[in-house]
Amino acid sequence: MNPTSPVDERARRLAAEPMRELGQKAGVVAGTKKSIVDVWRRRELLGLLINREIKAKYKDSSFGFAWSMVKPLAQLLIYFIVIGHFLGAARGIPDFAIFVFAGLTAWGLVLEIVNGGTGSIVANAGLVKKVYLPREVFPLATAGTAVVNSAIQFAILVFAVVVTGRIPSPSLLGYLPLAIAILIVYGLTAALALSALNVYMRDIQHLVEVATFLAFWASPIVYSYEYVAQAVSGWLLEIYLANPVTLAILGFQRSLWAAGAAEPYPSHMLLRMCASLVVGLVCLFAAHRVFIRLEGNFAQEL
Repeated sequence: MNPTSPVDERARRLAAEPMRELGQKAGVVAGTKKSIVDVWRRRELLGLLINREIKAKYKDSSFGFAWSMVKPLAQLLIYFIVIGHFLGAARGIPDFAIFVFAGLTAWGLVLEIVNGGTGSIVANAGLVKKVYLPREVFPLATAGTAVVNSAIQFAILVFAVVVTGRIPSPSLLGYLPLAIAILIVYGLTAALALSALNVYMRDIQHLVEVATFLAFWASPIVYSYEYVAQAVSGWLLEIYLANPVTLAILGFQRSLWAAGAAEPYPSHMLLRMCASLVVGLVCLFAAHRVFIRLEGNFAQEL
C-alpha cells in the first residue's frame, strides 16, 4: 500500500472534526460570554487593526504621529484666545489654559471613540463580507486607536501642569482613572450601538456629528461648572449632571486643574461618578446585545 501523504492525512483529520456553527451567540449570558471569548481569541487581530488605523492615519506624512498633537494644541489656542480673552471667560477662571486643555483631552477621547466607532463596520465592509470574525473588533479597534491618540494629548497636559508648577493634590488623583473609565465605557457603548445601526441607516453618522457638536457645548469645557450652578438649580442642575461626559470632564478638572481646587464642584461627586460607571456598564451590556441582534445581516446590507 502507498503511504498516506500529509495532505491526505490532514484532509482525514479535518473530515473527522465536528461541524461548528460560527458566530452563534444565542442566549443573553451564553451569547455575551461567547462574544467575549471570540474577541479574546483574536486579540492579536485586534492589535493589528489598531496598528493599521494608526499607520493609515499618518501614512505618507512627513511629521507622522506628531500631527496628533497639532489639532488639540490648535483648539487650545483658539479657545484660550477667543473664549478666554476676547469673551472674557479667563477672567473668572484661574489657569484657564489648563482648565480648557483638561476638558478638551477628556472630550477628545470620547469624541474619537464615538465618531470613529459609528462608521467602523461600514469602513471595513470588505472584511465583513469575505471572512468570519467577531464584528465587535472594529469598534473596539477604534476605541483602542482613540486611547493611543489621547494618551499623547494627556502627556502634553501633564507636562503643562508640571511646567506651571501647580501640582494637583495626590488625594484628588483618584478621580482621574474613574473619569477615564466612564469615557471609555460610554464611548464604547455608543460605538457598538451606532456602528450596528449605521449599517442599516447611513444617516446615523451625520446625526452623530450634530449630536456631538451639541454635546460639546453642553459640557463644562470652555465654561466652568460654577457658571452652570449659578444659572440653574434643582432638577435642571441634576439633569445637567446626569450626563456622564459632564461628570468625567469634571473628574479630569478636579484631578489635574490644581488652580481650581477651591472652585465649586457637585456634591457627592465621587458617588455620582461611581453610579454613572455602574449604569454605563449596564448600558454597555445592552448595546452589545443590540449589536449581536443586528450583526447577522451586516454582510447582506453592506
